[in-house]
Amino acid sequence: MKVFVVLVLALATASAGLLPQTAPLHPKDRKVASIEGRITNGKDAVANQFPYQVGLSFSSSKGSWWCGGSIIDTNWVVTAAHCTSGGDSVTIYYGATVRTSPKFTQTVASSDWIQHESYLSVTIRNDISLLKTPTISFSAAVGKIGLPAIASSYSTYVGLTGVASGWGLTSDKDTSVASKLQYVDLPIIPNSDCSPVYGTVIVTSKVLCVGTSGAKSTCQGDSGGPLAVDNLLVGITSFGSSAGCEAGYPAAFTRVTSYLDWIKTNSGVSY
Repeated sequence: MKVFVVLVLALATASAGLLPQTAPLHPKDRKVASIEGRITNGKDAVANQFPYQVGLSFSSSKGSWWCGGSIIDTNWVVTAAHCTSGGDSVTIYYGATVRTSPKFTQTVASSDWIQHESYLSVTIRNDISLLKTPTISFSAAVGKIGLPAIASSYSTYVGLTGVASGWGLTSDKDTSVASKLQYVDLPIIPNSDCSPVYGTVIVTSKVLCVGTSGAKSTCQGDSGGPLAVDNLLVGITSFGSSAGCEAGYPAAFTRVTSYLDWIKTNSGVSY
């Protein structure tokens, strides 16, 4: 698993005109004893609460890692590019509340996923990928999440509450297994409150940020998972602070409305 190299500090400083308070880090790249756990200070999901949520077990010649993703159609799952980067194949876990007990799984080779052609890990640009899957049988436990409609302008979602879900870590110190899918309500904040933390090279208009007061946040294992508002996918878990999931710094997501045309072009999916 690749460790995020923080070359961004100098770039962000030059652009923002100030030293960022903390270095950004993908949840996938946090160094912990286990990939398992849960969103920090979240709640247990009940069966069928998040039918669009999938677990993604990536493998490569260099190791394996866990991410999340969202079903957007019967043949498509969306996740983060930093999750697919370097992978050879992925096993997709569908309909799981207990992570190890999915309704079914599918294994997809890297030849069947589409990583954004302009993904840039150093500045965390275009952190989005599509997984083309065999046809998914929908049920109460397995279903798709809607995308925002393609439009000329979009809400920033500032002031609204997003719901993040996944199987990330319980806390910065805890490495114990949490068997159930977790979720947490997170307030969406202006990018102007987020860019002083990470710098404007990192926090562009294609990034969406949330507040993490009360140590409620996404964490290691949540990468690529959903942030939903009114049952629409508005964010893909991208990065947080290298200081830790409970440090109180904003967490950041790929802003889905910035990639609706890209999703439609590559998958045909739109709303």
